This record gives sequence, C-alpha cells and structure tokens, in this order.
Amino acid sequence: MLKVGIDIGGTKIAGGVVDHDGRIVEKVRVDTPADTRALADAVIDMVRHFGAGHEVAAVGVAAAGFIDRDRATVIHAPNIAWHNEPLKATLEGRIDVPVTIENDANAAGWAEFRFGAGRDVDNMVMLTMGTGVGGAIVLDGELFRGGHGIAAELGHTRFTRDGLPCGCGQNGCLEQYASGRALQREANAIADAGGIGAALAELRTQTGTISGPAVSRLVLAGDPGATEALRRVATALGEACGGFQAVLDPELFVIGGGVAQLGEDLLAPVRLAYETSLPGYGDRPIAEFAIAQLVNDAGLIGAADLAGREV
Repeated sequence: MLKVGIDIGGTKIAGGVVDHDGRIVEKVRVDTPADTRALADAVIDMVRHFGAGHEVAAVGVAAAGFIDRDRATVIHAPNIAWHNEPLKATLEGRIDVPVTIENDANAAGWAEFRFGAGRDVDNMVMLTMGTGVGGAIVLDGELFRGGHGIAAELGHTRFTRDGLPCGCGQNGCLEQYASGRALQREANAIADAGGIGAALAELRTQTGTISGPAVSRLVLAGDPGATEALRRVATALGEACGGFQAVLDPELFVIGGGVAQLGEDLLAPVRLAYETSLPGYGDRPIAEFAIAQLVNDAGLIGAADLAGREV
C-alpha cells in the first residue's frame, strides 16, 4: 500500500510516496507559496503528480500549528495565515483520496517511533531543537493528542517564571532556552563576555553574526566558548526532560532538529541534567536518549503513515 506524505514548512513543501515500511519511493520539494490559496494548489498539484505514477491509497499532510482532534482543521498556524482552516475538506474536495491533517512535530515523532530511533519501544517522547522546540508523545504505542487534539506542545511548557518572552504570547517557555535560537543567543552572550568567547567574538566580527551551524563547527573543534553555549541549552533541555519523565515516564527520549547533529556532544550534558532533575533518581528506572534517525524526511514519512488511520 502506497501513501503520500506532505510536510508543509515555512519555506519548503516536501512531499513523497511512502510504502508500508516507511521507505520513500519518490520525493519532490517545492517552495512554499505565501498565499494560502496558492499553497493549497501546490499541495494538490503534488498529490496529482504522485497519483499519475503510483496507486495512492491516502494522503497525509503535516503542518506546524494546532490541529483539531478530528485531524481536519488547522486551528492556528504560526507561519501560515490559517485560522480554523478546513484544510481536509479543501483538499478532499479536489482530489479523490482521503486526507489526514497532522501537526508536523507529531508526524515526525510518529515516523521515528515507527521506523526510526523509537521503533523498539512503546513509550517515547521526541523533542526537536530547531528555531523552537517541537514535541511529540507516544504512549503505549499510540500518538498522544489530548482532549482537543493539540497536546505535546512541549516547547511551550513554562520553563522559568517571568522568563524570556515567547512568540506564543507567554514568558519563560522551554523553547526560549533549549532551541537552536537559544544556542545562538547564548553564544552571543559568551562572545560579549570575552575570555572563552574569543573565537565566537572573532567569528561574529568576520561574518556579522553567529549562526547555529557555525557554533556546531566550533563545538566539534573543541572550542570552550561554543561548548559552554551548548552546555547551557543542553542543560535546559535535560532539566525539562526530568519533568517530562515524572509525568509521562517514557522509555526513550528522541532528540531531533539541527542541534541534534552534534550527537553525543549534545546528549552527554542533556543526560547529566536529566538525571540530576529526576525525582527519586537512583531508585527508579530511567529513560534512554537517542538522536533522531530520519532527519528531514521524518515529517513526510510520519504524515504518510498516519494517513487513513482512525483518529
């Protein structure tokens, strides 16, 4: 059985034909149109393109934002002008296969659970460290969506009282302290302080900015300033995972996003902060940590696998 998965990002739409084992048979990427009507047209064109060469049973669409419990309506999207958008009905009115709408982090987490780093466990939490912090929760083999369909917004849990303002309208959210953007902010602060920040300051003088990939390169080269910036965001993530463990008790945390490419350099301080934040540490089972395996394809693979499943 072949399904189409489509992952709508802020700049790119990635689509693919995916088989029962999570393998991508064909893949296409296009720029994301700014206009919502043109965006729907682009998704439909992509589905029709795949349908011309493959027998497609269902379509799954992953998008950032709040998706209702029926997986049909985009209640709110941070990067696209959708407000209570009946996206499922819009798409199904123009194509001949059933459509399922899913939150992009949920889709990516489901892909890792089914085919990636989490395929050997029943209870898993995924956190993605990108511009923000995305989350997905799998409990007893099922994607946890909550009573209104919008659970697992883990990046928007309150991490510190009266903390940094967040784009969600609150202050002190985890994503302000444990994201790729937070890594850049910490790197700039260390560069401003001098001392171990000398290489970061020199980089900023040369390029005008300190990018996330540049910080990662310095971490891999052993630079103390970049390593300290990483330790700070990894500590925030690990402390939050200690709290998530107390509530959800997963067997595994999967870490994805751009920062996760640092592998064990990231996971080591995350584990340390996690273990020292656990209630009852030393007397209780603890979770494992792993880096996501499916990288940029996770969203479309997960959306395809969720397509046609009962909500």
